[in-house]
Amino acid sequence: MEKIRTTVRIAGKEYTIASYDSEEYVNRVAEWVDRKMSELAMATKLPAAQLAVLAAVNATDDMMKSRDEIRRLEAELDALRGELEAAKANE
Repeated sequence: MEKIRTTVRIAGKEYTIASYDSEEYVNRVAEWVDRKMSELAMATKLPAAQLAVLAAVNATDDMMKSRDEIRRLEAELDALRGELEAAKANE
């Protein structure tokens, strides 16, 4: 599979991103980053490099919370499966 090159605009600058993901997906990611950086720029007076680091920290925080929630839901699902199997065995 060949990488797809997609040009995106983030914080007023163009970047060419090479990825195996679709152009649509890369654009969605870039739009998210651009939106987050714009929100942070309006809330703070930080230079672009610091905004980028803050956006990366926020994105990582979101990702880690999502992973924790997935693990919690998987554990809940496993427990429910166990309850279901126990209920079937008691029929």
